Amino acid sequence: MNFNPKEIAARDFSSEFQFQTSRSSGPGGQNVNKVETRVTLKFLVTQSELLNPAEKDRLLTKWRSKLTSEYAILIHSEKHRSQLRNREEATKTFKKLLEKAFTDPKPRKKTKPSKSAIQERLNSKKKHSDKKANRRKPDY
Repeated sequence: MNFNPKEIAARDFSSEFQFQTSRSSGPGGQNVNKVETRVTLKFLVTQSELLNPAEKDRLLTKWRSKLTSEYAILIHSEKHRSQLRNREEATKTFKKLLEKAFTDPKPRKKTKPSKSAIQERLNSKKKHSDKKANRRKPDY
């Protein structure tokens, strides 16, 4: 089935997001110890009303290793010192993952080396072989 990744990513999933905040790790002075700036976005794939069954199946197969036991994807963001900016960052990351999941891989085009490339390779192998043969002791 053909999906339009841009159209799917453009949908407003904000009503289906669950956000949780926690204290961010790493440096940041006293701000880190008292402000919950880290944001975790939780999206339940199976309970989404904005995705049709075919789209849900696609996400379940593409995100198999990323999903929790309840078929939820968790995206953490602690890049910024502001909770709001981390929330926006998590949403942006979700949209990128969604677009990537619905983008079909480019088909591989079979290629063949040119005749001159094949000949050049064989010549270099012959040259290398001769060099090695010249190092051997002669047979009497």
